[in-house]
Amino acid sequence: MIKKILSILFISQIFSHTQAQNSFYIANKAPLAPLKYIELPLGAVKPKGWLHTQLKIMRDGTTGHLDEYYPKIMNDNGWLGGKGDAWEETPYWLDGALPLAYLLDDATLKAKVQKYVDWVIANQRPNGYIGGITKAEREGKTLSDCQQGDDWWPKMVMIKVMQQYYTATNDKRVIKCLSNYFKYQYQNIKACPLVKWTEWAQARGGDNLMSIYWLYNITGDKFLLELGDTIYQQTTPWTDLLGKRNWVMQAAANQTNEKWMERHAVNVGMGIKLPAIYYQSKKNPELLKSLKTGWSDLMLLHGLPHGMFSGDEDLNGNDPTQGIELCSIVETMFSMEQMISITGDQTYMEALERMTYNALPTQTTDDYNSRQYFQIANQVQVSRGVFDFTLPFWRGMCNVFGPYAGYTCCTANMHQGWTKFTSHLWYATPDKGLAALLFAPSSIKAKVGDGTEVSIEEETNYPFEDQINFTINTPKSVDFPFEIRIPVWCKEATLLLNGQKLRTEQGGKIARIKRVWANGDKITLQLPMEVKTTNWAGNSRAIERGPLVYALKIEEEWTKKEIKEEGIYYDIQPKSAWNYGLVLPVVQKTSENTSVTIKPKSDAFVWNSTNAPIEIKTTGKKIPSWQIVEGVARQPITARDGLYLGEVDKKEETITLIPYGCSKLRVVAFPVVK
Repeated sequence: MIKKILSILFISQIFSHTQAQNSFYIANKAPLAPLKYIELPLGAVKPKGWLHTQLKIMRDGTTGHLDEYYPKIMNDNGWLGGKGDAWEETPYWLDGALPLAYLLDDATLKAKVQKYVDWVIANQRPNGYIGGITKAEREGKTLSDCQQGDDWWPKMVMIKVMQQYYTATNDKRVIKCLSNYFKYQYQNIKACPLVKWTEWAQARGGDNLMSIYWLYNITGDKFLLELGDTIYQQTTPWTDLLGKRNWVMQAAANQTNEKWMERHAVNVGMGIKLPAIYYQSKKNPELLKSLKTGWSDLMLLHGLPHGMFSGDEDLNGNDPTQGIELCSIVETMFSMEQMISITGDQTYMEALERMTYNALPTQTTDDYNSRQYFQIANQVQVSRGVFDFTLPFWRGMCNVFGPYAGYTCCTANMHQGWTKFTSHLWYATPDKGLAALLFAPSSIKAKVGDGTEVSIEEETNYPFEDQINFTINTPKSVDFPFEIRIPVWCKEATLLLNGQKLRTEQGGKIARIKRVWANGDKITLQLPMEVKTTNWAGNSRAIERGPLVYALKIEEEWTKKEIKEEGIYYDIQPKSAWNYGLVLPVVQKTSENTSVTIKPKSDAFVWNSTNAPIEIKTTGKKIPSWQIVEGVARQPITARDGLYLGEVDKKEETITLIPYGCSKLRVVAFPVVK
């Protein structure tokens, strides 16, 4: 039996899919390049376990109710024909609320978001224009000229909302609406280019291009490919910026007004997918090479231990006291999800999982009603102040937790992070199989092989524990390939079929198992998680285990405050010491000088320090001179040999670390001391 299993198991580092595309789902039509992985319809993946809890918290919190109390969306909404918000914030909210409604199959939330989709479709102008009522229309004019229209940018977000809605419902009105809209854009984009109203549309044209190709794959209308070329030419040249390298270096040095939109971290997070999106049309490998070079450079010069690049609001180097805007996290996540589909490159799978499980959860409160505009990696207090941010003066509110603290774009945009991550845990393969490329407790229902609909239950407490079980439910035996990512951080993984060992495999590969699957077949993936240290800015060290980065657990004192302009917010002060360096033996022999404690699994898990499901204990010494200055715990100077040479307490202390995503106060980038 084992020999038979092994004979049909094929595992390779780089698997070249056939040119034939999966006919069950929306795949690329010629002449677009075949996709490496194909996105599944919204609702095909369902959350389970702790992930289901996270999405329910969002439904019961801001994501499910933002339109009921946030004045900008609640009052006279422009996307429902009113005079209120007709720009980005309503579509931002819908871009998370609509997928949440279908992921949870929540009738109330479905009804809430449906009215916005219906209004956009019902109020499309005869010439194809969509969006809020324009100034010209309120003056009694018809939109006979594109000059009387309005910004292209917010429409790009609303189109993403409608795409997701279509995959969930198959509502043909969406295709007619988008076809007419893109015909309008095709006829007017040269007279009214992307940059006409705002630079935001110019910087974010990749999202426009992405939707054009999506629609082409459904209708096959050739004008869409020509429109795509024009949109690419009018968009900020992210391909050149990423590939030619001077940009990312200049961004580390230049904080002036000069070309600041090219340094704006949210623009970068959205723009980074542009080379991959356009590659579908041109099939030029230089496009993907530019993307790979740019991502590597970006993380080298601006990357932080939690997996994101700095951005407060601009790219701002790799010092652990720089900030990260919440919008930039969720937009970079979405870009990665698209890049995975197009390139199949495991680099982006690893990057997506790291930022999702570390940077994302720490920036919102337990009830998902408050968030930070900027988080800080080494964040030993949360308070009003200007700190070291490139955008320091927004009433000093960029670092505190609150519903509206800082700019409110994040109040509306944060909702797409967890929802889209959930819907992209699984992809279809071009040869009518399925791929588990990202891991979380979930289930998938999809057509495979000969068209049989199967479901797979993914039982796991990942990213906290190291075992993942996939149970296949099928009405009959069916032949299809099943691909599973082996994370790069795992030295050696083990695959089992129905409890019997198949083989071990090194990390950084995609395991492919093609066989005739029977009902109840179970694949188990064991991913041993080794504790290790990694080197970051200023010779600092972070402690990692598996996909998670660990941070010093600091006792927190929360204080609720209020200012007239922005309402309530929360200040958090440390109640325990934080100024520790790691002793040298922790770096030299990490596994021997750390101990890991895993708490019992709970589906009621919340990302906070109290409920942290794992603790790592290790040894540190206090650095007396490392203190908060101007609200910032700036990194102690470390010699090139990696050691801090200033005064250090003689006493060694046991310190406790928790997953970075569970922290609000923390040190993650530690100096090393003798």
